[in-house]
Formats: sequence, structure tokens, C-alpha cells
Amino acid sequence: MARVKRAVHAKKHHRAILEQAQGYYGNKSRSFRAANEQVMHSLQYAYRDRRARKGDFRQLWIQRINAACRVHGMSYSRFIAGLREAGVEVDRKVLADMAVRDPAAFAALVRVASASPVAPEVASS
Repeated sequence: MARVKRAVHAKKHHRAILEQAQGYYGNKSRSFRAANEQVMHSLQYAYRDRRARKGDFRQLWIQRINAACRVHGMSYSRFIAGLREAGVEVDRKVLADMAVRDPAAFAALVRVASASPVAPEVASS
């Protein structure tokens, strides 16, 4: 069998990992072994957090919607239930944006949700 010399590909691989590790603290940007370990962890964190970000944003939107609902004397859960009952299909991202940028339109949605039989005791504002 022919002899295989591996230095060229190994050096290329090491260089690629060390380039990915630029900016890391201490040995993690200089030594291949430490850099390789840190790059692998970093890629795992990035993969995990791309998925976690979706939940984080949903949580933020719900907090914003809830705060805007409370201003109009309604709870978040009654608001969402009222919208569902009224047949209004607006996602939480758009609702949160409305709550921040267009309070008048959001107030109209609160009125629509409060007219629903699910949300009876709402103080009118």
C-alpha cells in the first residue's frame, strides 16, 4: 500500500479551527487542543440558542401584551381567549408590536376581546 502523509490536511484543519477561535481568551485562541474544544462547545451553544431564541421572543411578546392589557383592565389570558372566541387570528408578535406602536388599535382589539362571552368582568377605560 502507498504511504499516506497527513501533514498538509492536518495543518489545514488546525488553521481552520484556530481561525474560528480568534478572539477567544488565552490558550483557547492559540493552542489547537484548547481551541478545538472551545469551538466545538461554541457551535453546540449556537445550535441550542438558535432554538431557545424563539421561546425567549415569545416570552417577551407575552409580557408586552400582558402589560398593555393590564392598562385596559384585562388579563392576558382573558384577552387571548376573547380574541380566539371572536375569531381574530393575530399572532403574538404582531399583538406585541401593536401594543407598543399603535395603542389605539390595541385598545380596539381589547374591546373586541371584552365583547366576547369568555371575558365578562372588564372595566371599561
